[in-house]
Amino acid sequence: MFNGLTLGALLVLVAMGLTIIFGTLGVVNFAHGALYAVGAYAGFVTYEYTGSFVAAMAAGAIFLLVVGVVIERGLIRLYYQRPPEDQILVTFGITIVLVEAIRAVFGGLARNIPAPSWAAGIVNLRVTLYPTYRIDVLAIVGVSLVLLYLVLYRTRLGLIVRAGIEDQLMVNILGINVTRTFLTVFGLGAMAAGFAGVINAPIVTVTPDMGADILVQSFVVVVIGGVGSFWGAVVGGLIAGEILSLTAMIQPAYSQVMLFAVMALVLILRPQGLFGVEGRQ
Repeated sequence: MFNGLTLGALLVLVAMGLTIIFGTLGVVNFAHGALYAVGAYAGFVTYEYTGSFVAAMAAGAIFLLVVGVVIERGLIRLYYQRPPEDQILVTFGITIVLVEAIRAVFGGLARNIPAPSWAAGIVNLRVTLYPTYRIDVLAIVGVSLVLLYLVLYRTRLGLIVRAGIEDQLMVNILGINVTRTFLTVFGLGAMAAGFAGVINAPIVTVTPDMGADILVQSFVVVVIGGVGSFWGAVVGGLIAGEILSLTAMIQPAYSQVMLFAVMALVLILRPQGLFGVEGRQ
């Protein structure tokens, strides 16, 4: 169950960026998993040079914010009014380019970022002994989500983002600089993915293809929770994490099967997701 919470927390963070981009921009971003991997490698390089895990987390987030801005300005903005299949193709192409660029620079061998010294060892939870770092991941993600919540619900930018999720046309009519908002939203989504990649690096090995599974699972989280919903991403991520972890404890081969079975059940009973609004993109 604790493993499920840790995995679920990471899925929440990745899915949060995905659902904001999808809900606000209407872009099906298949490059999100690759951005997660790029963030992990940015953190790895920073840790190799500085030995500081805090610096690695900051570098992963900032570098992916820059990468996200460049991708949005260079390509994604040209596809907002294009059919969804065009968006899928271009973001899938970005994925291939990013993954192969990582492979060209770092090779295909797995890398690892050790857990920071302040989170090393184990903690006694009475019911079990558990790695300290995994507990700290929950705290790190929790603080990150609080900050993201404040941005989305206590700032003008957040108001525009949430309005864009509800009615993009009306936001345009009101004369708001949607172009700048879209740039910020895509950058924030990429930053969330990169930050998640860094904090998950001490738990899993860092490889060029590490974003493939997390991308699929994050899409499932968005479907379960509802497109554009903050609380939907939180609840959907925790549900997905527990399903994957508890099923893997009994029969690992069926963990993904159970996740998709739950997604199918949600689509049948509540197509807009647990916290989604009917009629939203």
